[in-house]
Amino acid sequence: MNIVLLFSGGLDSTVLLYKLRAEGNHLACLTIDYGQRHAKEIAGARRIAGTNGCQHRILDLSGFGTLLKGSRSSLVNPTMEIPEGHYEAESMKATVVPNRNMILLAAAAAWAISERFDAVAYAAHGGDHAIYPDCRKEFAEAMDRAISLADWHHLNVLYPFVELRKFEIVSLGVELEVPFAMTWSCYRGGSIHCGRCGTCTERREAFKLAGVDDPTEYTG
Repeated sequence: MNIVLLFSGGLDSTVLLYKLRAEGNHLACLTIDYGQRHAKEIAGARRIAGTNGCQHRILDLSGFGTLLKGSRSSLVNPTMEIPEGHYEAESMKATVVPNRNMILLAAAAAWAISERFDAVAYAAHGGDHAIYPDCRKEFAEAMDRAISLADWHHLNVLYPFVELRKFEIVSLGVELEVPFAMTWSCYRGGSIHCGRCGTCTERREAFKLAGVDDPTEYTG
C-alpha cells in the first residue's frame, strides 16, 4: 500500500514507520508544526525520515496553536506548567490539545488523496485512551468512516497500535531494530528529556516493563 504516516518523530510513530516499511508499504511521512512547545520533535522526525529514505513533508500549522493559546492545554499555552507524573493522573488532562488528531488526520488525508494513496496511518495506542479522546478506537473508526466519504478517491485510516500498550510497542520496536535514541518524547522540549513529565514517565516505564535498556538521556 501507499500510505501517508502522521510522523511526530516520537517513539510510537517511529515504531509504526518501521513496522509499515517492514510490511512492504511505500511511505510518505507528514510532520506537523501545530504550535507545540516541544517542537524539538520536528527535528527528530526529519532525521529519522531521512535515515529511512522516506519522502517527508513538514506542514506549518503553527497558527492552530495560536488559536488555542487561551486553552487549558499546556502543550500550546506557554503560561501553563507542563504537569509531571503518570498519564493516569487527572493533572495529565492539561496536555490534551483540543481536536488535534482530527486536524492532523484531515491534513494527512488531503495529501494522501492528492497523491492517490491508499491510506493514512497514525500511532494512537492503548495507553493514551485515559486522557486523549482522539486516541480511542471509537474515534479512529469514526475518522476512517468520515475520510472514506470525504472524496471520490477512497482512503482508509490505519491505527494498528490502538489496542497496544506502550511497552508492547517498545518490544515490537526492538524486533524491528528501531533507533530509539533518535526519537523524542519529552513535552518540555529542552535539549534533554526531563524524565518527569507524563510522556517521559510513560517512556521510562515502557522500557522497564518491556525489559529493554532505555537509551534515553534524562535530566532527572
